[in-house]
Amino acid sequence: MSEWITSIEGTEAGHQAALVLALLAALLHAIFGSLQKGRIDPWLSRGAIDTAQIVMALPMALFLVPAPEGSEWLLILGALPIHFTYKVGMALAYSRGAFTVVYPVVRGMGPVFTVIAAWIVFGETFTLTQWLGVLVLLLGIFGLAAYNLLTIQVARDTLVPALWLAAGTGGLVALYTTYDAYAIRGTPNPFTFLAWFFVICSVDMPVVAALRWRTMTNRPDIGKLIRLGFTGATIAFGSFGSVMLATRLDKVGEAAVLRETSTVFAAVIGWLVLKETVGPRRIALMTLIALGAVIVELGG
Repeated sequence: MSEWITSIEGTEAGHQAALVLALLAALLHAIFGSLQKGRIDPWLSRGAIDTAQIVMALPMALFLVPAPEGSEWLLILGALPIHFTYKVGMALAYSRGAFTVVYPVVRGMGPVFTVIAAWIVFGETFTLTQWLGVLVLLLGIFGLAAYNLLTIQVARDTLVPALWLAAGTGGLVALYTTYDAYAIRGTPNPFTFLAWFFVICSVDMPVVAALRWRTMTNRPDIGKLIRLGFTGATIAFGSFGSVMLATRLDKVGEAAVLRETSTVFAAVIGWLVLKETVGPRRIALMTLIALGAVIVELGG
């Protein structure tokens, strides 16, 4: 599998594969985000997911992929502080604001910064048509967040702080996307990076969750927490793994933009699963997001 991945890097086949992987990552990331914003405390849910990721990824890292060598370890370890800060930001934002407000802002901040970072780090460029697509996508994303801010009445007193946290966390999305793309390209076997990434970058939140668990008086059912953990870990493998492979196969900026169609999926999930309201205006804004992604893809 790794040989096939490396053989199609930079080819038309690689471009098409990256497109499919980025869209798959968008759908799975929206599902992943909704799990953390569900009925269980976001700190505990993230801790359960990361614990399950270690349990599932460690055998693969030890027995199924080549071991990292030399500087490859530094590349993998470097992802830990970035992703830890991102996860803390997400948990803080989710604990203060509605999913359909917080999630679009987090994801909307990422594309432009990622495209700029990809230009600096990888020498990638966007055409004017693609920049138009980015603008259309951002109008949809931030329009959706603004509309939700005006109409959602739940937790109004903490919504503005949640938006500030979401904006800062969105900047971290661009940082980890660019760094992960650099790291996976610097590792000869991409699955070596992925396996050890899910082990090393998952050691932080279980500690945070355990400390929070000790201070809680109304603890969730442990069985539900375990089921959530393994469900979320499985989705995370598909989501983060897909977008990382997409950034290795093709342009980092394009993969980042296409992944932000996750906002559309998130709005649908917020409506169907979390029972957050959706109407014609939100549908129109979601259409803008999808249209922007299509323009970016066709304008390349």
